[in-house]
Amino acid sequence: MFQAATISASDKPGFYRELVQQLEGLLHGEHDAIANAANLSALLYDAMPTLNWAGFYLMRDGELVLGPFQGKPACVRIPVGRGVCGTAVARRETMLVEDVHAFPGHIACDAASRSELVVPLIRDGEVIGVIDLDSPEPGRFDADDQAGIEAIASLYLEASDRF
Repeated sequence: MFQAATISASDKPGFYRELVQQLEGLLHGEHDAIANAANLSALLYDAMPTLNWAGFYLMRDGELVLGPFQGKPACVRIPVGRGVCGTAVARRETMLVEDVHAFPGHIACDAASRSELVVPLIRDGEVIGVIDLDSPEPGRFDADDQAGIEAIASLYLEASDRF
């Protein structure tokens, strides 16, 4: 059974180095994209302070569809270009939003969410989904979080087969 180590959030780059090591252990020998997404969602939700949602949306027939996650029930489908997740797909870039209420077209799956970090998953030039993190704290995410989750997304893509 996997046991997550307690990670200090006082040194974010160090926090993400430790998180990557834990993820490498979880992914070792497993290539199923859904199983790896489920474990990664659980790891992020457990290890990162002040999250109220951590998970995946996967591209299906031109729209994002809810994938493995931890947190309250969520919106099932998100059109490309709508909300923070859809905008990340349309722009093909990470979206770090300090206050989701100030983001035009924000989709409020959980009214408690105040900030969001969305990293697109791009394989062979194609966006195949996103990692989505929500927090009830405004300004929860910063450049260190962005760099850390982008590194985690790369590791996830390297280890996992296509959906």
